[in-house]
Amino acid sequence: MKIIDPHLHLFDLSQGNYQWLKPENPPFWPDKILIEKNFSEQDLVLTAPLVLAGFVHIEAGFDNQQPWREIAWLENSCNLPFKSIAMIDITLSNEVFLQQLKKLTVYRSVVGVRYILDDDALAILSDKTIHKNLESLAVHKLSFELQMPLTDTPAVDCLVEMLTLVPRLKVCINHAGWPRVAEQEPSCWLANIKRLATFEQVLIKCSGYEMADRHYPTGWPQQIISRCIESFGIKRVMLASNFPLNLFRASYQQTWLHNTELPYKPEQLQQLCFSNAQDFYQF
Repeated sequence: MKIIDPHLHLFDLSQGNYQWLKPENPPFWPDKILIEKNFSEQDLVLTAPLVLAGFVHIEAGFDNQQPWREIAWLENSCNLPFKSIAMIDITLSNEVFLQQLKKLTVYRSVVGVRYILDDDALAILSDKTIHKNLESLAVHKLSFELQMPLTDTPAVDCLVEMLTLVPRLKVCINHAGWPRVAEQEPSCWLANIKRLATFEQVLIKCSGYEMADRHYPTGWPQQIISRCIESFGIKRVMLASNFPLNLFRASYQQTWLHNTELPYKPEQLQQLCFSNAQDFYQF
């Protein structure tokens, strides 16, 4: 079975900054040392019956001031088919934003950008000046990777307004919008993903469960994936690894075996693990 992994990170600590990986900086995970090292595409090892046909590299804090440096490093060091999601600050003035965008779009692998919202989602999405920048992304046919907790209903209200005002912008929700492990039936999260699913330009990507809880119940990801498929439909859901952070819980091979052994038809698994990513990220 062919895999396109639509959410992973590679590190070169000798070239990038990676402030978040340093022990003196948050997040203060006691096991962060497991990922404080270099990771290259040679570490993306899958064995039969799985074949890695390509991947999408999500910005990893290589250089937030000059984000094109990360893309240049990737394009010089990777041989597998891949696409890249670059970091760009969506709160910049439109003039500076366009200058950075121009530098990023020189690189053939760039298909989208990410600016992590997380706990600042409400403040950032409330700022109407970002709409012009997001519209610029749409004009350049670049997608926006949305990372924020979808349990934050006031922020989701602002997001819904933004999606209405910038209907041409393709958006991919990262890490399933951070559902909470403690909730048996995550009603707030579920209500908000159903709201967002009404926008045809929005997709959702399921990964990163280990960031919410290293010891999540075995069946919890399947529950989340099922809710996402019910809300968005099979064509707008992607499964991913979040490598190397998945190593907090399982190996790369085990992570993808868990994804490909879910109780769906073979053609549905192909969509979730390959063709949806192939289409969205323009392979």
